[in-house]
Amino acid sequence: MEPIPFSFDQPLFLIGTLPVTAGHLVTTAALLVVLFSAIMVRRARSARATGREEQMSALIAAQTEMQGRIAAMTEVLGARQAELNQSLSQRIDGMTHRIGASISEQTKATHENLRRLQERLAVIDNAQNNIQSLAKDMAGLQSILANKQTRGAFGQSRMEAIVADGLPMGAFAFQATLSNGARPDCTIRMPNGQPPLVIDAKFPLEAWNSMRDAASAERRQQAAQAFRRDMEVHIRDIAGKYLLPGDTQDTAFLFVPSESIFAEIHEHFEAVVQKAHRQRIVIVSPSLLLLSIQVIQAILKDARMREQAHLIQGEVVRLMEDLSRLDERVRKLQGHFAMTQKDVEDILISSDKLTRRGAKIEALELQAEADPRQGEKPGDGSGRPVDGRMGQLKLRVVDED
Repeated sequence: MEPIPFSFDQPLFLIGTLPVTAGHLVTTAALLVVLFSAIMVRRARSARATGREEQMSALIAAQTEMQGRIAAMTEVLGARQAELNQSLSQRIDGMTHRIGASISEQTKATHENLRRLQERLAVIDNAQNNIQSLAKDMAGLQSILANKQTRGAFGQSRMEAIVADGLPMGAFAFQATLSNGARPDCTIRMPNGQPPLVIDAKFPLEAWNSMRDAASAERRQQAAQAFRRDMEVHIRDIAGKYLLPGDTQDTAFLFVPSESIFAEIHEHFEAVVQKAHRQRIVIVSPSLLLLSIQVIQAILKDARMREQAHLIQGEVVRLMEDLSRLDERVRKLQGHFAMTQKDVEDILISSDKLTRRGAKIEALELQAEADPRQGEKPGDGSGRPVDGRMGQLKLRVVDED
């Protein structure tokens, strides 16, 4: 069988004129399927082409709108850039001015600080020189403290200087001999026949220096125990030698020649301090000794005033007599002043009267009047009288009371 030519452009009704067989039906169905597929493909292609055109139109419109927006944003950004440039220029100018002023002020402050630093350096140099001289003195002091006898003399000299500066001559004695033959470093005489107060200046510094210079804790503990033992022995010796009933006071002073040692003893050796108190021994530093001396000086002054109370009372009686005589003479002088005042008031009254009389004299008036009994006399043709007497003087006295 020859194949029947077919085209997609051919109308469908032509197929009906063909002879109908099974092969023809299959071919026809296949052709319909192919035709339907082609139609669908064309429609899909047409739809895609239309969508692409619409997308392209939308893209062109969006691009046009974007270009307009970009142009507007370019203008806005240009204006903002100009404003930003102007603001930055103004801020940079102001910052430059402030930085210049700050730099100038900082320069002045730097110069001032340098000047002060130079002054401080000069002070530091002076202080360094003083420290060097003090170091030399400390070296001398260390050499003094290295010797036991010299060290004892140093503590005793400090104690003697404090006592001699605080008390008058005759109120104290150094190295005085007691009834048992002991010779304390200082005894202070108390008023009202009371026994003297004893001060001991022999402080044991060997164990203290060993404790201070100890290299380890164990050596320091051993030195502390030795110092505590030496202090207890020294306190016991003072109580046995210098606390004599009826010969000395029942309290004695143990002088420590350093404030730092005194503070260290009270901080770390409380048992030694308590034992000294029980033995009626008072551990004193230079400042406490000075305070005690001032209190004793006040007591001595009060005692001297009580001893001289009868003299003071006699002087007060004589003072009151002199005051009575002075009061009497002042009253007499007051009477003389009263009489003088009365005389002055009388003089003022007389002066007042004289002043009023003078005022009356100043009020005198001179008047020229013609004599009514005298006729007219021939004149010289000018109407004036020939007589040289022009009138009479009239005196009028004005009385003013």
